[in-house]
Amino acid sequence: MNRLIVATIAIGLLVDQHGGAHGQLAVNVLAWAVLARLWLVSAPAQRPALLACLVYATAGEVFLSLVWGLYDYRLGNIPLFVPPGHVLLFYLGTQLAPRLQDGAEWWIAALALPIVAGLAWAGRDTLGPLLYALFLACMALSRSRRLYATMLVLSLAMELWGTWLGNWTWRHEVPWLGLVTANPPLAAGAFYAALDLLVVSTVGGRRRQLPASPILTPSTASHQAATCSARSSSR
Repeated sequence: MNRLIVATIAIGLLVDQHGGAHGQLAVNVLAWAVLARLWLVSAPAQRPALLACLVYATAGEVFLSLVWGLYDYRLGNIPLFVPPGHVLLFYLGTQLAPRLQDGAEWWIAALALPIVAGLAWAGRDTLGPLLYALFLACMALSRSRRLYATMLVLSLAMELWGTWLGNWTWRHEVPWLGLVTANPPLAAGAFYAALDLLVVSTVGGRRRQLPASPILTPSTASHQAATCSARSSSR
């Protein structure tokens, strides 16, 4: 599933940009198909978190792109592959985050700081410190620090690929705030940290508790068996 998600995002963005009239349609179908497969191999207890992630990601796209105007997609729309793409990338992050060594999340945060500060000092990304502050706030509020550090790196990789291809572009001048940003901002992963807190709060409220990053954390033998079966069939 991890390799399938990486291929879907990496190749999908390429097809969206260079696939002609039907390129985006093909990527839309692919992204939703992969998300459907992920839903099927997930334990029922994890599906509410998947759904919450999808809903919040869609609302976030509408606000950040169409209302706030932080970035624009190449056709002026929100491609239908974007909301499921956020869920897929987040799932990938939940699978990679446990592999980080103890303390690595703080090293990632520390390495990002001088870059964010340097870009702000040079006047190239004055929005960056605000995003970085949001990232640190989420790190302080949640036990899912490894996940947030992982998403900071994963989202930056996706942002660099998508903006280089031209699938979307971050506006240099940030509406409402009088700031500027890079294309892409280094700390864009802060939005994923905030997304996780929203999902955790929603699912935790539904279950009368506050779990840590409930998105597809394997908790049952049946889910693990289903996941192993899916991985075997994808090889």
